[in-house]
Amino acid sequence: MNAFKLFITSILVSTVTTLSIAGGDNAYNIKFKIKGLPKDSLCYLANYYGEKQYIQDTAKSGPDGQLVFTGKEKLKGGIYLLVLPKKKYFDFLVDQVQDFTLETDTADYVKNMKVKGSEDNKNFYEYLGYIAVKQKEVEPLQALMKKSKNNKDSTKMISEKISRIDKEVKAYKINFAKQHPKTLLAQIFNGMSEPEIPEAPKLANGRVDSSFAFKYMRAHYWDNYDFSDERLLRTPILYNKMKNYMDNMTYPMPDSLNASADLIIAKAKANQEVFKYVVYWITYTYETSQIMGMDAVFVHMAEKYYMTKQAFWVDSTQLSKITQRAMTLKPLLLGKYAPNLTMKDSSMNDHTMYDVKAKFTILYFWDYGCSHCKKATPKLLEYYHKAKSKGVEVFAVGTETNAEEWKKYIKENKLDWINVYDPYYQTGFKKTYDIYSTPVIYILDENKKIIAKRLDVEQIDGLIEHEINKRVIEKSNK
Repeated sequence: MNAFKLFITSILVSTVTTLSIAGGDNAYNIKFKIKGLPKDSLCYLANYYGEKQYIQDTAKSGPDGQLVFTGKEKLKGGIYLLVLPKKKYFDFLVDQVQDFTLETDTADYVKNMKVKGSEDNKNFYEYLGYIAVKQKEVEPLQALMKKSKNNKDSTKMISEKISRIDKEVKAYKINFAKQHPKTLLAQIFNGMSEPEIPEAPKLANGRVDSSFAFKYMRAHYWDNYDFSDERLLRTPILYNKMKNYMDNMTYPMPDSLNASADLIIAKAKANQEVFKYVVYWITYTYETSQIMGMDAVFVHMAEKYYMTKQAFWVDSTQLSKITQRAMTLKPLLLGKYAPNLTMKDSSMNDHTMYDVKAKFTILYFWDYGCSHCKKATPKLLEYYHKAKSKGVEVFAVGTETNAEEWKKYIKENKLDWINVYDPYYQTGFKKTYDIYSTPVIYILDENKKIIAKRLDVEQIDGLIEHEINKRVIEKSNK
């Protein structure tokens, strides 16, 4: 059972509003009194937005730990934080009522919290107090479970007790949501909840369907999340649910990830701002992913949502950059036929990459003056001599055009693979293959389809061995 805890990881400055004088015609007027807070302590009013937190206002404490945050524009609903010196903080809710007071003590912010003028925060802190009590009930049981792990009867009994407490907490949330359905806290409870999984049915052979729980969870994962409620954007809930759904409930292949992305985005269309966040987050996540092949998801997002002008928040300059990036990457996705290259060797004879007869072609973009290449090239040469008998060939493209230096390096280091370069920049290979640094490695199959890219030399051996074994298995299964 997880208590409702939200941890601050970083505070990014979005906008800092100048502190207004208390009173007058203010849209929000949030007051704090914190016993033990030194005078003139600089504090921040911040809100969650996805996985980040953004500052909305600043104030310095008075002599008795008082803080006042006021502003002419109403704050958008969500979970907010009061961030104190030394990175200490506590959460509270902001919704329709934005004139209230929170009074507490630095010894224990939650336990000592007193709320005036905000029913939302009274309910929120009542819940946090309830969770603290339940957590104290669970902790000794969890400790006992570790000690009794070899005693099945004991662990079963302890597990049942923990399960009973967990059900009590779930019932608390469900009952609150039923009684106060429109409140932010009810939406938080609903959004955090996961579907109750029924008993798995039996298959035709009489065995229990072991995959039922996962399939049911995946099918009903979003049932209780209200995508039309923009307030939930200013909580970590949507980010955490999306990340879990994409990382742990979706097969890590582009086609499956694209389908999951489209499913979430279709639901997110219930609210314009939610749609904006979801499309942006998925696009950015897979554009910057370090996992090979995930750029296919970025290309999918660019083509389906940006190039069709559904991304209303993107200006023409940004759209042009996203489009160009996607169109550069599209021909280089795993499974695509690699763009052909015809280049000159040291004797100015032509060599065409598609004429290379090999089970695996290592397309190696390198620069004789590059420090990283000087480390990678001898390692690749060693692997090449070991693997050439397995049908591995290297098509090494020198990215610089100083022929004499290039030839000298090849001769001195005895690079006896296919060495080519483009002395007159006629092929446009840097743009075609997205070469903005060196070294860069692509691995192609016998038909020149891309099976791996942008990997380190140390990874080549394992990958090619995996491909060889996979083909042996495929052949034996035919």
